[in-house]
Amino acid sequence: MTLSLVVRDGERFGIVVASSSPAVAARVAHLRPGVGAAASQNVTDPTLGPRLLRGLADHGDAERALAEVTGAPDTAKTIDYRQLTVLGRSGPGFAHSGARTLGTHASATADGAVAAGNMLSGAHIAGVLLDAYAAASGELEERLLTALRAGVAAGGEEGPLHSAGLAVVADVDWRVTDLRVDWADDPVDQLGALLDVWLPQRDDYVRRGLDPASAPSYGVPGDL
Repeated sequence: MTLSLVVRDGERFGIVVASSSPAVAARVAHLRPGVGAAASQNVTDPTLGPRLLRGLADHGDAERALAEVTGAPDTAKTIDYRQLTVLGRSGPGFAHSGARTLGTHASATADGAVAAGNMLSGAHIAGVLLDAYAAASGELEERLLTALRAGVAAGGEEGPLHSAGLAVVADVDWRVTDLRVDWADDPVDQLGALLDVWLPQRDDYVRRGLDPASAPSYGVPGDL
């Protein structure tokens, strides 16, 4: 019950995801700076995302990392329930949709991007996410949100969305953007409102982490 888009933008990686289930980004979105990004969804096993990233860290080959996880002896009994995507530092993304993936499901890949979803209104939704992202402008976060909105407008999931999230890693060892709406009737709109608040301050919070004396303060002294 999830649709997601994973992208590479230069040295940055980003994920946007939405679902009818609660707190989707907490379970689905996996990123590692300088390594890559992955999504683990559909009857979700959150351990598979970090495993995909470990494979990328070891050898940098997204297709091989996916094959290692889907072909591992310990996943043999459950991999048919899983939908996975993975993207490395170069080349296209790769996707796996097991035989027991729920409802109408699909994936689409391009150089530097991969989209996937299950319980979709139609198999076209994955391609809509990719196309909308490619046509979008602005910051990476804004382009990801534009793509998600396009996917929802094109039909999205079969049922109503209740959670959404957006995360980006760049050149520091933490997520420079990590926004979540864990349960709401309008999670995509609320995610957009969060992004409007966050994006003007994003780089200042990076500077605070690296050199607090040089970064401006928001709110009360000593805040985040």
